[in-house]
Amino acid sequence: MTLPRPRPTPADLAQPRPISAVRPARRAPSTSRRDALRALAAGIATALAATGTGCARRAADGRRVGSLWFAYGGKNREVLLGLVDRFHAAQSRYRIEPTYQGEYFECLAKLRTAIAARSAPALTHVVGEVVPYLAEAGVLEPLSRILPGGAEDLDIVPALGQQGTFLHGADRPLVCLPFNRSTPIAYYNRTLFQQMGLAPPTTWDALRTTAQALLVRRGADTVRWGFGCPVDWWFWAALVGQAGGNVVEPNGEVTLGGEAGVRALRFWQTLVHEDRTMKPPPGRDYNAWQAVNTDFLAGKVALIWTSTAFLRYLEDNAAKGSGAFEVGAAPLPRGVRASVPTGGTLFVMPRGAAPDAQEAAAAFLRWMMEPEQANHWATQTGYLPVSRGGLDLLERQGFYAAHPNDRVAVDQLAVAAAWPWSPALFRVQREAVQPRLEEAVLVPRDAEAALDEARRAAREP
Repeated sequence: MTLPRPRPTPADLAQPRPISAVRPARRAPSTSRRDALRALAAGIATALAATGTGCARRAADGRRVGSLWFAYGGKNREVLLGLVDRFHAAQSRYRIEPTYQGEYFECLAKLRTAIAARSAPALTHVVGEVVPYLAEAGVLEPLSRILPGGAEDLDIVPALGQQGTFLHGADRPLVCLPFNRSTPIAYYNRTLFQQMGLAPPTTWDALRTTAQALLVRRGADTVRWGFGCPVDWWFWAALVGQAGGNVVEPNGEVTLGGEAGVRALRFWQTLVHEDRTMKPPPGRDYNAWQAVNTDFLAGKVALIWTSTAFLRYLEDNAAKGSGAFEVGAAPLPRGVRASVPTGGTLFVMPRGAAPDAQEAAAAFLRWMMEPEQANHWATQTGYLPVSRGGLDLLERQGFYAAHPNDRVAVDQLAVAAAWPWSPALFRVQREAVQPRLEEAVLVPRDAEAALDEARRAAREP
């Protein structure tokens, strides 16, 4: 398997967004993101062949300058900019110039244009499923050569770095390092669960019975839903793994889990249409994420699946107002086995930056992998700590004893499924699978037929 598309941040959800209709229309496969990636790789390769490296710059104080493009707003942006300031205070040789470039895919499009104009950033972060594509296109710098002192001593949490994120990732040249990494986890209204004598479900069957117990109807109206989850590829990939399958096989064959993929999709259909305990997300993509989180905080849904990245956001906001409640976190339940995908973005260094800019970016990248900085980012945002030494430090300092919800995602790394190194996976996710998941669950449509169609679309050149 490989990484899903990026999870929206709490800041992304702070702004109201239009909610589209529940019933999704059949849509023709979109080529905009595939074309953007192809144009990105082609633009980089062409620019490199024609122009070589970009121009070096020095700050007024003589520091070597490296540019950083990022795709965060709100709280995450504040934390990242604060870390950049700390880096400047910690040394006097380098300066990092961070620039916000919009959401993830907008940032990718701008990256292509900038490289063609010989103004490539020395450092950026991209969604994981893009990494194999860009690496195979030859447009990423090998980090082991650029990082001062090499990369062997970085002590990255194995499941979150290249070696664990991708099957046989350690056998390939190192082209990425972890930044904001996450897993899906379950969130529940702990106050309500305690009042009702319920425990977080640990199996699919238990999820059905627990959601039924939590459901409250008054006549034709549902006052409280038992379960909520975006109809999203990331969570479907978790269900496929729990059903014993793989979305993409280790040899690169796109099977979409075979029978396990069908069981995963039918499980959602059962919750929505047969049990009627799962609230159909009123929208697609990030609208669905917003709706699920909002419904949970409003008490309209008692148990949800979403990213560990929302931990601080949900804890803080659930504690406010007259309907305040305590948030609990739990691992996703098992099917025939426990399994979760990892998500988020990874740092990469595009080819083409000037040597001084690469040097500055590499120094900042190595600094960000150190326990203190990795832990600051994780504890302030809710993402996973990427430093193994940092994890040990948090344990010794009693952080997880004081914040048991934070431990859930860390413990789930033991059952994290590695994604295959598949350059085609981004297209498979966005064009072949995601729209058919939404249609199959919300319309509904026969699960086996929907996935057969998705497989055919995935195998198209």
